[in-house]
Amino acid sequence: MRVGLIRVMTTSDRRLLHAHGKLLQETFGFTVTSRSIPDQPHGVYDEASLLAAAPKVVELAREMAEEADALIISCASEPGLAEARALVGIPVIGAGSAAAAAALAFGGRVGVLGLRHQVPAPVSQLLGERMVLIDGPESVETPDAFLMPTGIFDALAAAQMLIDAGADVIVQASAGLSSIGMAEVLRRKLGVPVIDASQPPDPCSFRPSQPGSCRRSDPWEASVKAALRLQRRLPRLVGLSRPRFRTPGLQQ
Repeated sequence: MRVGLIRVMTTSDRRLLHAHGKLLQETFGFTVTSRSIPDQPHGVYDEASLLAAAPKVVELAREMAEEADALIISCASEPGLAEARALVGIPVIGAGSAAAAAALAFGGRVGVLGLRHQVPAPVSQLLGERMVLIDGPESVETPDAFLMPTGIFDALAAAQMLIDAGADVIVQASAGLSSIGMAEVLRRKLGVPVIDASQPPDPCSFRPSQPGSCRRSDPWEASVKAALRLQRRLPRLVGLSRPRFRTPGLQQ
């Protein structure tokens, strides 16, 4: 199956560009072509960046549809999804709503792990009252911030806080988390299902990985491992304290 994957950010780093497609190829055997939109190095992180991304996504969808069997908008906010579906004659999948739907299949409460002050609307609208929110990672205002050591630390801390707040499942609501391979790390560390918004669920999404199973390499995995080692040495550094709850409002 030929999949066109639209990265809703701008990068000249080929490893980063193809990180999500690599997961799809290794898990499902798809032939994946990845392209990124122009002029948005920080991706989608607020209303203005969402509106700016939409026409760029639609244009890429038009260009890629002729040589693909399906398209994936690899962004939990899904800019341009409705317009792309109306334009092309093949399936177009939005990462956010697909991940939220997979999370709902588990039952229980769903913790949303993403940017500090933003929950993508496709995720919040589907999860509704089953959504568990805390203040997001302190250092993460844009998706690319997850590539930094502080972003990794804060994501690990926030995930633990979601579990402490009563989440039974975690959905990753930022493509930046997919780029560092965080889902597999969290499954092993927390022992709960973790859904990656930029990857359709496979058996690894539905149970914690066991040693030697569901193994995937990732160019950023060494950074995550280093953060985990330092966290074990300095357990208070990441501030795993009482969850800070937020009431869902008008969130994008």
